[in-house]
Amino acid sequence: MKKKSTWIVWLLLLAMTAGLVLTGCSKDDTIDPNALQPGEAVEEPAESGEAGEEGEQTAEVPAQPVVVEPAKPKPVYFTNPLSGERTMTDLSGMRPYAVMINNKREALPQLGVSQADIIYEVCAEGGITRMEALFATMEGVGNLGSIRSIRPYYIELATGYDAIIIHAGGSEEAYYDLSAWKLTHFDGVRGGYDASIFWRDAWRMANRGYEHSMLTSGENILNFVEGNRYRLEHEEGYQAPLKFNNENPAKFGTDAQTVTVRFSNYKTDVFTYDPETKLYMIEGHGQEYIDGNTEEQVGVTNVLVLNTTSQVLDNVGRLRVATTGEHSGTYFCGGKAVDITWSRDTRNDAFTYKLANGWDLRWMPGHTYICLINPNVSSMGYE
Repeated sequence: MKKKSTWIVWLLLLAMTAGLVLTGCSKDDTIDPNALQPGEAVEEPAESGEAGEEGEQTAEVPAQPVVVEPAKPKPVYFTNPLSGERTMTDLSGMRPYAVMINNKREALPQLGVSQADIIYEVCAEGGITRMEALFATMEGVGNLGSIRSIRPYYIELATGYDAIIIHAGGSEEAYYDLSAWKLTHFDGVRGGYDASIFWRDAWRMANRGYEHSMLTSGENILNFVEGNRYRLEHEEGYQAPLKFNNENPAKFGTDAQTVTVRFSNYKTDVFTYDPETKLYMIEGHGQEYIDGNTEEQVGVTNVLVLNTTSQVLDNVGRLRVATTGEHSGTYFCGGKAVDITWSRDTRNDAFTYKLANGWDLRWMPGHTYICLINPNVSSMGYE
């Protein structure tokens, strides 16, 4: 009996020991099996807004706005109504300026002529010539001169462009026309307050003579007309007087590398074509035609020689020159020449230019020089 009891005790002790071992090997609920262990890699936490585990909700990041740079506005260009050239200012409705320029040897060098859109040269009296320079705007023109007196036919040239006239004196007939036709003009000799835009250049008075010394400037003219009562815009219905095209209308014409216009024994002009600049470079009085503002020779794209009629009015040699009617002429451009006709009904009309086939003459864009001559007393030739 004693051996049996002892065996039962040992079995109980063995069972208790096995229970303790099993208990020590069981899972401890206090230990996180996902806890970081030494040596394991660390993953960066997902950024806000990225997708998490399935079923998890993540915060959405608002989409960043797309910044679109505004398109740069394209520059707007206009056409100069007297030169056909591109400009940043709309001049189509603005009245141009017609400036009387002294062309005697003593008046050289002239000032501002390289800025003129169109220059007319016509005999005045005694074989001398005078110029009327047309400017679509006075912006940036600089000094102008020397300024001389006006004649009726220069007035008639200006009225065809509805121009504001700038002069220093004039014939009695010219003064009558300026008054009777109620034209806007600024006079350096008999003017009133408008005479303030002119001045006498001291060097020219001392070295060239009093009559060759009167100057004005684009700045003076603009300052004077600003805020004044003068009409500075064309009236409704006004039509631009000239037509332009980028194709040379004389390209199939006769070669004309050199053009010579002899006004009188006193004055001859020579226009020599420069193929590099595509300009006719001008000579007058036997020397290069220089703008005293730039000290450079003046060149133009278009040269026109227009035939007309004229008559002597008095013993001084003053002339009456026809600016209306229908007449012949020659157009020069790009080293070529073509015959043309020009016509005009009244002094207020624009000049009309036609090619021999009857088509309108469309000038090349650029500055223009026009010689108005009576072929009975003047001559023109080219080669």
